[in-house]
Amino acid sequence: MKEQLEQIRASAMAALDQAADAPALEALRVKILGKKGELTAVLKTMGALPAEERPAMGQMANTVRADIEKRLEQRRSELSAQALQAKLRAEAVDVTIPGQPVQQGHKHPMYKALDEAKEIFIGMGFQILDGPEVELAEYNFTKLNTEEGHPARDWSDTFYLAEDSSVLLRTQTSPMQIRAMEAMKPPIRILAPGRVFRKDEVDATHSPMFHQIEGLVVDKGITMADLKGTLETLVKSLYGEDSVIRLRPHHFPFTEPSCEVDVQCFKCHGEGCPTCKGEGWIELLGAGMVHPKVLENCGIDPNEYSGFAFGIGLERMAMRRFQISDLRLIFENDIRFLSQF
Repeated sequence: MKEQLEQIRASAMAALDQAADAPALEALRVKILGKKGELTAVLKTMGALPAEERPAMGQMANTVRADIEKRLEQRRSELSAQALQAKLRAEAVDVTIPGQPVQQGHKHPMYKALDEAKEIFIGMGFQILDGPEVELAEYNFTKLNTEEGHPARDWSDTFYLAEDSSVLLRTQTSPMQIRAMEAMKPPIRILAPGRVFRKDEVDATHSPMFHQIEGLVVDKGITMADLKGTLETLVKSLYGEDSVIRLRPHHFPFTEPSCEVDVQCFKCHGEGCPTCKGEGWIELLGAGMVHPKVLENCGIDPNEYSGFAFGIGLERMAMRRFQISDLRLIFENDIRFLSQF
């Protein structure tokens, strides 16, 4: 039996040294030390040995098992280290190779225009406010002096969410003017940008969802001169110091007097061209002095305070700012278009 044990030890050591990977090593463990392994088979024959030889053979068998198990663990560690090195070599990165540049995103042209406008108005002391897109008709129309029966309140123009027409998707950000006047005391200078919704067909200049920037100033002694000066500051900051604006009489239920504000065409400078459709001017926004009834609806005494308000289509402003010819380009997310900005 002694010779058998020595032979098992020698052959096991040689086989373990030749094992190429973890599966081969496990197969050897089972072959030598498993329940039906070579060493186990020899140990089962110890009962046939004389009683005086059994202790010595048992001790030798334990020593052989211990030697094999020790070498098995060593070989397992060696193979694990070799596998790790092979993996590291396979996944190695050559840091001397120039990297591939990552394409970074940037702000949408519309939000670039919005950020520019915010900076301009913040510089004039305005506060930026945000409000709900789902609005009450009381704030969207009634308190803005737009009574029942006005065309703007018709179901064909407005997205109503209640059968009694009391809840709707706001058609303008003007409700924030009402909320501001109810919550704040004059002097008030606020700017309310946000999404608005109207039942317009999609074309080059219209969309059922678009963005507005509405401004409001309420204080003692506010006049149309203050409104004009504010809008001139905005236009000259956006389009250059040589920009010219004009005010045309108009009608809005929430302002009196009211006006439409045009900017002189940036291409022909008033001479007339295809961009301005031969008129020399491009419509930019609506504005006016806050109607006394609107002030009264918000608890502000129109005999003591006055104010002005204006509303700008953000998409229209971005189109003028970046000379974009079609409104739909702003919403289509075509990377060929957006990458230009």
